[in-house]
Amino acid sequence: MSVLPSDVRPARAVPNPFARELSLFWSFVAGDLSSAVIPAFLFTLAAWKTTGADPARLPGAIARSLLYFFLYIYAFCLANQATGLEEDRRNKPHRPLVRGLVSVRGAWRRWAVVMALFTLAGAWLGVVEYALGWQLIILVHNVVLGARSWVVKNLCMSLGILVQLAAAWQMVTPLSPLAWRWILLPAAAIFPLVSVQDLRDMDGDHASGRRTFPLVFGERATRILLAVCFGLLPIAVHVTLMQPAGARGSVWASDAVLGAAALVIAIRVVLCRTPREDHITYLLFTGWYCLLLTTAVVVL
Repeated sequence: MSVLPSDVRPARAVPNPFARELSLFWSFVAGDLSSAVIPAFLFTLAAWKTTGADPARLPGAIARSLLYFFLYIYAFCLANQATGLEEDRRNKPHRPLVRGLVSVRGAWRRWAVVMALFTLAGAWLGVVEYALGWQLIILVHNVVLGARSWVVKNLCMSLGILVQLAAAWQMVTPLSPLAWRWILLPAAAIFPLVSVQDLRDMDGDHASGRRTFPLVFGERATRILLAVCFGLLPIAVHVTLMQPAGARGSVWASDAVLGAAALVIAIRVVLCRTPREDHITYLLFTGWYCLLLTTAVVVL
């Protein structure tokens, strides 16, 4: 394990330890909720709907989903930020380790506890295989620094979507061929499309020794490839997910909105080239992912 030196200031004391831990938790995960917790929660709602949408079962489904996926993202963020402190000093000074709210050693201690709790939660909810899969991805991506290679990073994100959505569905009802279609499409699509996040900080990635897709193949080639992939995404969504759902107004509307959003992202990738604009484009992509899972609630 590669652990960076802990040279940040000790966290400021607060009167309530529980409140401090909640504050620390939020400061670690707030930026990743739209890509981890929200879409998984939406897919849990879709699974609940397919079981008959019994209102009596909804509070339990919500509680289980939020518990599991808050642990899911906290485990990832702790390891990711503990191994990326020097990079965050340059690019993300708002993060808690850079601000001195907690030490690197403290982050690793919390990571060990959260990983144990996450395993227990996975076993309790009947999704332990996906919990263990996500923990393996965390180790490869963060602890052994596999994310420095674009292939490993993109593959980890793709498999992360798979174990995320499979757990979100299975904690409510057994996985079905229908569920797997909605899981495998975004899991496959994310492999090339996640490189959109690397356009916003190529200088920082170069300085830190990362070999992201834009640095390996060039910015121009990356933007062209991403534009083509986002342009083709509406066709894949229509054929794989919407067409089998039947000819209904809600399906047509979902198809149209998802297609329009993907085309907007494709255009932005080509025309909007500053780091700030690339960050907005990435946020639109996470919004598209949430929108996709919202349509699952609507059409399933």
